Amino acid sequence: AAYPAVITWADASYPPQLRELPDPPPALYLRGKVEAGLGALARRHVVAVVGSRSPSAYGREMARAIARDLTAAGVLVISGLALGIDAAVHEAALDAGRGARTVATVAVLGCGADVEHPRGNRRLFARLREGGLLVSEFHWGVEARPWRFPARNRVMAGLSEAVVAVEGAERSGALITARYALDLGRDVLAVPGEAGRRLSAWPHRLLRQGEALC
Repeated sequence: AAYPAVITWADASYPPQLRELPDPPPALYLRGKVEAGLGALARRHVVAVVGSRSPSAYGREMARAIARDLTAAGVLVISGLALGIDAAVHEAALDAGRGARTVATVAVLGCGADVEHPRGNRRLFARLREGGLLVSEFHWGVEARPWRFPARNRVMAGLSEAVVAVEGAERSGALITARYALDLGRDVLAVPGEAGRRLSAWPHRLLRQGEALC
């Protein structure tokens, strides 16, 4: 069913992997296919795909291909519903999972799950309410603010078994998701980019650190 819901840390349906965080959210505010989405988070392999808000055509193509192939393989794909790579990931997962009864993708938000931010993703929000799951630790109506996105990235890393970095500059916000994932002992993978390009800096740094090639 597509309806808003709230679950707390004490509920049996609370995603078990989030309990591994040092500071798990006391409650999660949910919209979309809530029951199916929570079941998928508990039972399926979960991979986050993250990257730049202003990707190149190559980065967008890689994000779509990875999300499509993961979805086809039965993996639950999550991202942060930002413009750019995140939007490409959710769209490709929804397209690949079209017609399936299960949830193809989960979006973790840095605002209330009923707040459509950024406005450029309004159509994608509607698609996610119908075929995906929207997750936030922030109360209904809470507006997006810069300091809320690192908290969002922590939840994304906590929900995932692995994080795939597609594109990002040296100070990319998505880098925070990878750091949280490494701290939690999750796998981090990076998609290589063209040498010398600004958007290749973050994935190439991860590869130099010894993270896996995607």
